[in-house]
Amino acid sequence: MRRGKTRRTRRQNPTAGQRRLRRTASGGAARVPQLKETRELFLEKGDAMDVKDNKTLEPEVDVGTAADVEEVMKKYDRESNVRVWEGMPKTIVRLLSIIFSVYCIWVTLFSVAIPEVKLNVFLGSILILGYLNFPIRKGITKVNHMPWYDILIMVAGAFPFFYFAYHAKDIIKLATRVTKDPFMVAIAIIGVLALMELCRRSVGIPILCVVGCLLIYTFMNVRFGKVVYDLFYTTTGLMNTPINVCAKYIVVFIIFGAFLERTGISAFFINLANCVAGSSAGGPAKVAVISSALCGMVSGSSVGNTVTTGSVTIPMMKKTGYQPQFAGAVEAASSTGGQIMPPIMGAAAFLMAEYMGIPYAQVALKAILPAVLYFTGIYIAVHLEAKRLGLRGLSKEELPKIKNLLPKLYLLLPLIILVVMVSTNMYTMQFSASVAIGITILVGLVNKDDRITLTKCLDALEAGGKGTITVAVACAMAGLVAGCITSTGLASKLITIIVNVSGGHAIIALALTMLCCIVLGMGVPTTANYCIMAATCAPILMSPQIGIPRVCAHFFVFYFGIVADITPPVALAAYAGSAIAKAPPMKTAFNATRLAIAAFIVPYIFAFSPVMLFEFEAGTSTAMIVLQVIQICITSLLGIFGVAAALNGFLFRQMNPIFRVLMALGGLGMMIPGAVSDVIGLVVVGGIYAYQFFAAKKEKAMA
Repeated sequence: MRRGKTRRTRRQNPTAGQRRLRRTASGGAARVPQLKETRELFLEKGDAMDVKDNKTLEPEVDVGTAADVEEVMKKYDRESNVRVWEGMPKTIVRLLSIIFSVYCIWVTLFSVAIPEVKLNVFLGSILILGYLNFPIRKGITKVNHMPWYDILIMVAGAFPFFYFAYHAKDIIKLATRVTKDPFMVAIAIIGVLALMELCRRSVGIPILCVVGCLLIYTFMNVRFGKVVYDLFYTTTGLMNTPINVCAKYIVVFIIFGAFLERTGISAFFINLANCVAGSSAGGPAKVAVISSALCGMVSGSSVGNTVTTGSVTIPMMKKTGYQPQFAGAVEAASSTGGQIMPPIMGAAAFLMAEYMGIPYAQVALKAILPAVLYFTGIYIAVHLEAKRLGLRGLSKEELPKIKNLLPKLYLLLPLIILVVMVSTNMYTMQFSASVAIGITILVGLVNKDDRITLTKCLDALEAGGKGTITVAVACAMAGLVAGCITSTGLASKLITIIVNVSGGHAIIALALTMLCCIVLGMGVPTTANYCIMAATCAPILMSPQIGIPRVCAHFFVFYFGIVADITPPVALAAYAGSAIAKAPPMKTAFNATRLAIAAFIVPYIFAFSPVMLFEFEAGTSTAMIVLQVIQICITSLLGIFGVAAALNGFLFRQMNPIFRVLMALGGLGMMIPGAVSDVIGLVVVGGIYAYQFFAAKKEKAMA
């Protein structure tokens, strides 16, 4: 009885490390909805979680503490470096975040104000919340400390936006004449500079380098007054498509994710994954893949997903026998896939729908097959690694009972209703998300094990408001990029340069675009990365000289913007996984890149074979569509299997280097569009598979 009492005490009284990480999460940004502030998901050193009854076990493996994760994220991630508020100031900041979230929901549903009013109030509010949360540099931990210059920048920076919102109609009537007034020019410059400084604090310097270079180029080639007018006073600059979509759709879905997290759905997903794969070879790693894919449907945050599910799955993987760097890599690679997992993908997916001019439901539908290939590749890799190491799964006693999970299926109701409402196109996305928030609250009230309370609702609104800051700032910077490109006509010049460099060869243009996306994505959030690439590289790929279809070009830049989270040297998701696994960060990052090899291959497949994205030529019969989909599904899955086996070097037994190279080539052959390459790849992969199978069987018989 004493032991049980100790368990309850530990769960009710979080440790200092847990409290610090909660404080970090509450001040975080786009990742906040996934950094669930609950006692079960942040573990102290040596703790593991029993997925059956959510009780802590005796320390058996060496895993990172909540403080370790916090330390790593503060070192590499600007979004984790926030002010520390306590007492009344904390209450005020919390209240402002809650009011902002409620305001955003009200505006998206009921406001009939013109865009110039809504977007300027939105940006002004973001500036206030941003400076209240992000200090001037990393490492400032002084409690309730906000220097006078931060207050000055916050007030001076927010004023232009609120002033514009109040006088919007008069300013619009003035048109370009507004720049003849020095006061109007001055406040425009102050507003832009304040946003850029907030971007430096919350997002990072790389995107500022891009924005800065483009601004210099624009001012050198376009009249000063016109640049100021275009970037601040029209909807072609700061108020471009990215910030419009953020204020209209993304913020509501971030709030929805925050509410859904507080229903206990993450623990349900982990238990469900254990029921499905926990008992198989290397079960905990497969649980990590499945649970991360499921949790990814709730939020598209790579780092947040890694911390949430990794706190449970990484200790289980280490206990089973996986190397620490492999365990951290599995979780990081799987969590990164959350941004491509329908129905609720990363925030950039909403921007994709706007840029491509198609409903979000179609974007989610087209993302299904690539997402399946991505997670299948990781699943195969962890299975082969388990076989190579001779690892077993969890025992039946350690697994949750499916009969205990079935009554919890109602937790999926908000997701199901959201998918139905969005896919039918009968309601707007923001209305659908708002209804889903209401359903989530009702579901939380029913869940007696983790019942939602008024405090949790307020926590969700606070997390949603703070979670919008970096996404909105990144979208604003992306708007500046798009505005500079539009004002200067730079897009056509870039197309000419890339076409000349690539010689008109699509594969070279795709490779150059991939490098741009990955390099830019190392220091830029996925949302901003996609916006910049959509404004610069996507038009190049879509040009007649290159000839990549519109949908394929946008998905291509979207995918490679995401994999930057696990691509060294700046791989935030991998670093978060390494902190929990107590593994070297760079080794974890390289392992994650190897596991996520599908993310580097699949975009090239759908670039040349749009069928993977369910894009068909006009006039294609239904029978042919079904046949093409079945063919590309089978060949791609077999191809991913071949590449994963080649990288792992094990298939029933160790493969020699020649077989590994042939296996990789055969796998790639089946993923390249064309019947001939499919047949050759099938013969090679099938032949090596058969040889390995019978050779291993013979060795076993002789042993």
